[in-house]
Amino acid sequence: MTLSESVTAAPDAVDGVAAQLAAVVAPLFSGRLPVRLRAWDGSEAGPDGAPVVVVRDPAALRRLVRRPGELGLAQAYVTGEIDVEGDLLDGFRRVWRAVRDDGASRRLSPANLADGLRTARRLGALGRPPEPPASQARLRGSLHSLRRDRDAISHHYDLSNEFYSLILDPHMAYSCAYFTSDDPGYTLEDAQRDKLDLVARKLGLADAGPNHRHLDIGCGWGSMSLHLAERYGVRVVGVTIAAEQKAFVDRRIEERGLRDRVEIRLQDYRDVDDGPFDTVTSIEMGEHVGRRNYPLFAGGIHRLLREGGRAVVQQMSRRTRPGGGPFIEAFIAPDMHMRPVGETVELFEAAGLEVRDVHALREHYVRTVDHWYATFEDSWDRAVAMVGEEVARVWRLYLVGGALAFEEGRMGVDQVLMVKPTRDGRSGLPPVRDF
Repeated sequence: MTLSESVTAAPDAVDGVAAQLAAVVAPLFSGRLPVRLRAWDGSEAGPDGAPVVVVRDPAALRRLVRRPGELGLAQAYVTGEIDVEGDLLDGFRRVWRAVRDDGASRRLSPANLADGLRTARRLGALGRPPEPPASQARLRGSLHSLRRDRDAISHHYDLSNEFYSLILDPHMAYSCAYFTSDDPGYTLEDAQRDKLDLVARKLGLADAGPNHRHLDIGCGWGSMSLHLAERYGVRVVGVTIAAEQKAFVDRRIEERGLRDRVEIRLQDYRDVDDGPFDTVTSIEMGEHVGRRNYPLFAGGIHRLLREGGRAVVQQMSRRTRPGGGPFIEAFIAPDMHMRPVGETVELFEAAGLEVRDVHALREHYVRTVDHWYATFEDSWDRAVAMVGEEVARVWRLYLVGGALAFEEGRMGVDQVLMVKPTRDGRSGLPPVRDF
């Protein structure tokens, strides 16, 4: 007898699977489900008009019994065992509103867990959980060793340049933009350009000469490296450990005739040894460095900067639950570590850098991810054709979760401007900011 046959034959199934699941889930939300449930037997429970969460397969319950939190739900969603009808973003908003406003619990109590186990047993859903999805990262080696870091970055960034081009703007800037206008004709590309120019102003590049050396740590697809060389005429060294990214930027260097201004290296930041540089940027790469290695990262910026040189680091933060989160660490950015921005500032100061400005951009990330999500949904069929439905579902979940994390203030992003003071303490910064 198959599992589905055993579920159909279960005596309690006359009550409907959805009602039984709702009885387990509703106590987490003070008795009020924020979504409607539909189970594999066609039964439904929950408020009319709410987004519908469809539990297609009892395998989802086996996952959730073993991992009853974010990771189990993510595994079930990306494999299609659980789906959402209607607007996924709206569904997530309702759940987080219940968590925030209605006193909902993020954790199962022992009594809830016992009820869940009894329900799973009645529905024939106990047993070994399914294997982890194929899209889930599987890394080996010591945490943040050179080889493991290369594998982690490859898992995320080497998916394909064509796939990322479906989501990102023409700059291929995979980081928070800076929106300076609400005009309907103002695009994400405009906002990313304004972000690049904002960083350049903080670095004082308007007065840079042709011999100015700039280091771009974690250069991505080259948005910063190319922009600073083209617009400000500086000499740029960009480093990445993602082979697909280097190949992409190298092609753009050739197309734009920048071989004499930009060098892209397949190199770990720990191996850069040809300083000093006049300025340094690292745009949303520091999250991948890891907790133990961050002092080495901050010290490397200090080591590679000349005296009086400036650095801008743009980095995401989490005020609570440092790390990357179970879903992000498992599917998107393995070994990612975020912390409160104040702790990051302390680490830069401990490395000998003087922090001059911390610029919060959280609301700008909400708008940035909204653009990415809309573009991704418009390109859904092409995305599935490129990477398969499971990986596409990973990215849909990632973009929706990211938008809400910034919207709700559970994550932030900041630009930190620093200088390496001269021996007599001069910062070289003007007394009045122009940014």
